[in-house]
Amino acid sequence: MSGSHGSVRVKICGLTHPDDVRAAVEAGADAVGIVCDVPIETPRAVTMENAASLVQAVPPFVTTVLVTMPKGPGRAIELAQSIDPDVLQLHGGMRPGDLAYLRAQIAADVFLAVDADELEGATRYDDLADALVVDSTDDQGAGGTGETHDWSRTSSLASSLESPIVLAGGLTPENVCSAIDTVSPYAVDVASGVEREPGRKDHRRVREFVAAASSTDHPTPNTLEP
Repeated sequence: MSGSHGSVRVKICGLTHPDDVRAAVEAGADAVGIVCDVPIETPRAVTMENAASLVQAVPPFVTTVLVTMPKGPGRAIELAQSIDPDVLQLHGGMRPGDLAYLRAQIAADVFLAVDADELEGATRYDDLADALVVDSTDDQGAGGTGETHDWSRTSSLASSLESPIVLAGGLTPENVCSAIDTVSPYAVDVASGVEREPGRKDHRRVREFVAAASSTDHPTPNTLEP
């Protein structure tokens, strides 16, 4: 994930329209997230064709993240090869062996979402994922709930793991600075907190979120390997 060294990176997620991708890039986001192939009803999901089109529209030096809940590593490989994102962000869980196999088969980095209420299990993925996305998830393991979680508990996890931590779940322009101060994550990830309606971004709030996150002079304790 791109971004200046020593600063918290920012990902704007759940982008469904080229105008919203453009607004995120112009606001200074380090990464844009596109949701595809998830077994839940969400206004933030797009088709494989639209996902590929949105990824292709992102300029160099901005990281593209495909957010998905594949049925298994085979489907994840198919998505990565068809859409060609920089990062594959997996929700819904995957066995460690399957995750290791997937990483060996694709060029993209692999981020794994972990439930903020079940952080104890995250340690077994510490050497397998390129980053761990700590999110407030629903019963199916999907993020985008718009609900925060216990940031202090997440901070304790971050200090015990080698993997970079991407903090998600209920972040907004109003609370992101507090979240960063508490957790010191590698990156912050927002979806519903900058929307004007489900699936479409409020460009003013996108700018406010990026500005707020970027204003925190907080060195990141863990970073992706170059």
